[in-house]
This record gives sequence, C-alpha cells and structure tokens, in this order.
Amino acid sequence: MPAVKSTSKKTQSKSKEKAQPKPKKEESKEEYSVGEYVVYPMHGVGKINAIQKQTILGKRKQCYVLEIASNKMKVMVPVENAEMIGIRAIIKKKDVKKVLELLKKDEVDTEEDWKIRYQNNMNKIKSGDIYSVAEVCRNLYKRAKDKELSLMERRLYESAYNLISNEIALTREVSVEEAGNLISEVLA
Repeated sequence: MPAVKSTSKKTQSKSKEKAQPKPKKEESKEEYSVGEYVVYPMHGVGKINAIQKQTILGKRKQCYVLEIASNKMKVMVPVENAEMIGIRAIIKKKDVKKVLELLKKDEVDTEEDWKIRYQNNMNKIKSGDIYSVAEVCRNLYKRAKDKELSLMERRLYESAYNLISNEIALTREVSVEEAGNLISEVLA
C-alpha cells in the first residue's frame, strides 16, 4: 500500500520519533566488539578488526569487519544480519569437554545414500553450531574407518576437523596443531 505523502510536518516528526527507536534496537544487537573472536559458519574463527558504516544496496549499515584466522580472508557482515547468518561467540573452555565427549560417542550417521548424507552434513556445517560440526567430523571419521570416503566427503571431513581445531585452539589458548592432536586422539 503506497504511503500518503500529504502528511503535516507535525505528523512527519511524530513518525520520525517512532522510527528512531528501531535503529537503536539494531545498534543494541551489536554484541561483539573490535578485537573479539567470533565464529562465521563455514569459514570458522574470525577476529573483528573493525566495526564501521558501509553502504550496502544504497543503505548505510553498521558492519563487522572480520578476518578469518585460518586463511586471512576479510569478510564484512552487517551487524543487523549477524545473528541470522549464524555469527556466534567462540565456545567457552568448559564447552570444549562437551565437544570432545561428542566426538568420542560411537554413533554414526546411518544414511547410505551418499548424496543425502553429504547434504545433511553440509547443512550441519553451514549451521555454524560446534556440536553439529563435531557430529559431522565424528561420523565421517568413523565411516572412513569402514569404507573409503568420496572426495567430497573427505573434503567435508577435513573442513569440519579444521573448524573444530581452530575453535578449540583459540578457546584453550593452544596451537591449532595441539588442538588437532587432541581431536585425533579422541576420535581414534
């Protein structure tokens, strides 16, 4: 429905007053600060190097400027979309134990159709949830012990393994290699 343009200045100023709290709500979503590490789904841990205004599709938006730790890729994410995209804080030290316990479990994805299994696993990795990524890592590792993985599934396993390693390394303040060794020990 088109907006009526013949409103008085008094009505316009009232509507502007009502519209102003909305940007404040968006600003309150800015829960991360410069220097903080966050997880960007599919890419892993990134450091917020800046929070700055950018013009996106003709609109000025506050954006996080992230540098992904594993490959130094720079990413800009509008603050208002961060939660929807799946940006989240890195796990706490106490949660590392839960991830390792999940990796130890003997459960395996029983889906035999590799295409469906691949898509399910890809969706889990895209979610950015560390526990879902750990499930993918565990399931593909255990499947590889019984049967050779396809090239695509091997890459998915490596991606899940690296995502977990990088996050655990940062959380535990150890090298990525040490975190990877810990994961390998738990999986074996």
